[in-house]
Amino acid sequence: MEPSPNKLDADYWNHRFEKNDTPWDIGHVSDPIKNYIDQLTNKNISILIPGCGNSYEAGYLLQNGFTNLTVIDISPILTARLEEKYKQYAGKKLHIITGNFFDLKGQFDLILEQTFFCALEPSQRSRYCIQMHLLLKSTGKLAGLLFNRQFANPGPPFGGSLEEYRQLFSVLFRIIKLEACYNSIKSREGSECFFMLQKK
Repeated sequence: MEPSPNKLDADYWNHRFEKNDTPWDIGHVSDPIKNYIDQLTNKNISILIPGCGNSYEAGYLLQNGFTNLTVIDISPILTARLEEKYKQYAGKKLHIITGNFFDLKGQFDLILEQTFFCALEPSQRSRYCIQMHLLLKSTGKLAGLLFNRQFANPGPPFGGSLEEYRQLFSVLFRIIKLEACYNSIKSREGSECFFMLQKK
């Protein structure tokens, strides 16, 4: 029996990864995230990637000399794959956590957002902001991509708009950038926004 999409828990995501039912997976780090990483100069900052999926972003960061990465995903099937995929880094430069993002402890200089926010029920968005705020260091940043569109079918993914995000994030964060994305991959052109927030 397939897990209900109304309950987006470990069983649901395990099932998706086990069946390779991952249409959001583009097989590589997306161009906007890659370009953002390319301008980071301090390779020792602590970086978190929540809801990391196949974590091409972590792979790209590791290839480019970053030394302090943490990824977390609720699916044990997925994290077991990551342990194997990145075994030369795991436990050293890369920490792989199986668990619920909302239970995570610690503080980070940077959190990268890539298809995690849109996988959460919209009712969780305020909680997402609070947890992100707790996980960031005093001058920490949250940056990445969000969908700038609505979806006809029930999620995930769940969409949103620039105005909605502006209202949501401005409570706990200083909005450095929140704008339509100019360098999305072709299949997502016109449907993404890039954002960068700093903890207030």
